[in-house]
Formats: sequence, structure tokens, C-alpha cells
Amino acid sequence: MNNESMDRFLARWHAMIDAGDSRALPDLLAEEVEFRSPFAFTPYRGRVAVAGLLQTVIQVFRDFHYHRQFVAGDSAALEFSAAVGDFSLKGIDLIRLDETGRIIDFEVMIRPANALLALGEEMGRRLAA
Repeated sequence: MNNESMDRFLARWHAMIDAGDSRALPDLLAEEVEFRSPFAFTPYRGRVAVAGLLQTVIQVFRDFHYHRQFVAGDSAALEFSAAVGDFSLKGIDLIRLDETGRIIDFEVMIRPANALLALGEEMGRRLAA
């Protein structure tokens, strides 16, 4: 993977997030993508499952903003802030791309614990519906 592929991916990713329109999300995911949630030990696997989870998270977060990004080869770390209910949170998206420029591995870390728990409760409500 070259820097130009990562730059193209990040431009598409940020444009999607800024627009608040996640319809392009499935096309950004590899078919065999793995998503590591801060709630589950076992990763979620597959484009359909991961797209559904990420699209739900995009709807749950308020005032979502990326602040910094660090890129190394096929991987990027994106620092973000958002709100869930009455809680503010900070987090990191760790994204690795495959050779086609699609996400093959996505891991999220979030703090503080009370905001993470609020996110988990809201995700549970929405995904159960």
C-alpha cells in the first residue's frame, strides 16, 4: 500500500463522516473486515455486520469530530471526541487497510468508562430494535 492509497481512503472516510452520510461505508470495508469493539472480546466479522454496527454508532454519536491522525503504511490512528447522552468521550479509531484500500481491521478505544457504558447502553437499545 502506498501513501497515495491511504490519502485517498482518508479523504473518502472524512468526507463521509463530515457529511453524516454513511451510505458509502460498505464500499470502504473489505468483505472479510474485522471490527474490535470496546465492549466485546470477540471481533465482529464481515462487511454486512461491521457496516451495520458502524452506521449505528454514527447515529448515536453527537458532535463527533476527528482531531488528529497518525499514518504508518497501511494503518491509521484517528483521535476523536463525541458526546453520548450527557457524557463527553475521547477515542481512537485504529484502521488497517488491505491491498485494495479497504478496511480489513478496525479497532476502537474509548474513555472515560462512564461514557463508554452510556454508548454501550444506547447501542444495545438500537441494535435490539
